[in-house]
Amino acid sequence: MKRSSILILALAAVSCSAPKTTDTTMSTDTLLDKIMGGWAGQTIGVVYGAPTEFKHQGTLIPDNQPISWGQGYVKHWWDRKPGLFDDVYNDLTFAEAFEQLGLDCNSEELAMRFAYAPYHLAHANQAGRYNVRQGIMPPESGNWLNNPHADDLDFQIEADFIGLMAPGMVQQSLEIAKKVGHIMNSGDGFYGGAYVSGLYSAAFIENDPARIVDMALEGIPSESTFWQCIDDVRRLHKRYPSDWKRAWFEILKKWGSDTGCPKGVFLSFDIDAKINSAYVTIGLLYGGGDFGKSMEIATRCGQDSDCNPATVGGVLGVMYGKSGIPAFWREPLDEIWDLDFEGTDVSLAKGSRYSYNQALQLIERNGGKVSENEVSIHSAAVEVLPLEQNFTDTYPIFRDQKDAWMEKEYTFDFSGNGFCIWGNLVCLRGISKGYADRVAKKHVGSEVFALAEEDDPYVAEIEVWIDGELDQISVLPMQGTSRKLEPAWKYLLPEGRHTVRMVWRNPDPSQYLLRINAIQYYSEHPVQDVYYHN
Repeated sequence: MKRSSILILALAAVSCSAPKTTDTTMSTDTLLDKIMGGWAGQTIGVVYGAPTEFKHQGTLIPDNQPISWGQGYVKHWWDRKPGLFDDVYNDLTFAEAFEQLGLDCNSEELAMRFAYAPYHLAHANQAGRYNVRQGIMPPESGNWLNNPHADDLDFQIEADFIGLMAPGMVQQSLEIAKKVGHIMNSGDGFYGGAYVSGLYSAAFIENDPARIVDMALEGIPSESTFWQCIDDVRRLHKRYPSDWKRAWFEILKKWGSDTGCPKGVFLSFDIDAKINSAYVTIGLLYGGGDFGKSMEIATRCGQDSDCNPATVGGVLGVMYGKSGIPAFWREPLDEIWDLDFEGTDVSLAKGSRYSYNQALQLIERNGGKVSENEVSIHSAAVEVLPLEQNFTDTYPIFRDQKDAWMEKEYTFDFSGNGFCIWGNLVCLRGISKGYADRVAKKHVGSEVFALAEEDDPYVAEIEVWIDGELDQISVLPMQGTSRKLEPAWKYLLPEGRHTVRMVWRNPDPSQYLLRINAIQYYSEHPVQDVYYHN
């Protein structure tokens, strides 16, 4: 072969393997409209799914069950249940932090802003907040060994702001996601937020929902179970292009079991990021770009059926811009557009301005151009995130329903390599134990902390002894915003028989009790190996 031919082939090979980059030009008015559309669509979806949130677990919302919408509906929920908007005000907290601290702020600065926000949090968010307040900073605050909720969808539902500040720059959205997502999540929980960041970012420069999904998934490692779950949705959409319920059913069969969240393991409740992101993807692919239809499909998939349509609505809101959202959906939002969300000093109007300012800075910083009336966005090739997976060699094998109270000491034993206690500290001041017991059963232990005053300074200290050795001192503040969701857990113990003894250092049984609802046991072997082959 001639030297010139070899050179041509070498150049061709380099050309084929070179990263793909694109440039997209739009007016500054269009950019702002798309950013406002993202905030608007997310908020619309939250309200649309409000009445059905976690009401349908492991089942579809029937077609004959109406889902309400109309004038005054957003303000109705705003006044009635401000905590409903948690994913929006979490987003706004981070948007405000970047605006005040600058684009180069670090994870610890962001974690402190998040951890000391005054509003109520739950699941991975509260677990991450607790860790930060105890001095455990990201990425350890979101790591599954320190956070039983690490695979929950918390980062997924509050990552929207990242894509809005990185329009058309999926790679940059992933870099920001790495700063934020490990405050409260890791593994698939982190990938859920990275994926949503990419969806929003891609929607600025792409109008095909299927292509938006593909672009957002580029940065997720294919070895991860998160990528595999979303890829299954893509495959099912190709196989059953007009039957979203068949896709839903197949996803449920394969992915419909929660491994980590103590509220969901071996129960129908599933707040895992994989399956809820799958429902987002089903809405986007089967909705075909129709704003209302896409949100409705995501909602009727069930589980977290306000947050999932919120993501769908936000992505399509970016794609069409606020002005392109049908008036039927858009106009009820006008009543709250300029109002600050609970626990924040930020409204949708302010958040849109923050995101716009940050987007202009990132566009210039990453090789684009900004003029008075126009921006040119440079989209670089996407680099795949490092692989991280939670609950490795840690399979749930049994849920031991206790429904017990701990006054001073509590002991249990099990066979396996880990455990997690689902329960909470309860204040009995002014109420009877019997009443507390009824409340605890009614709310399955999740909201009993509200029986105490929010400023109650009591902090329980509980020694956790494993096999005769002190493993940890579990610190349980009574204050709701400081609370620890699970009294104790331990993973990756040597496989075998273990005894756990809990000793309350500073008990006051007349005032405080520890409610132990259930204990989940784990093994390095899947449940079928434990039970079927022993």
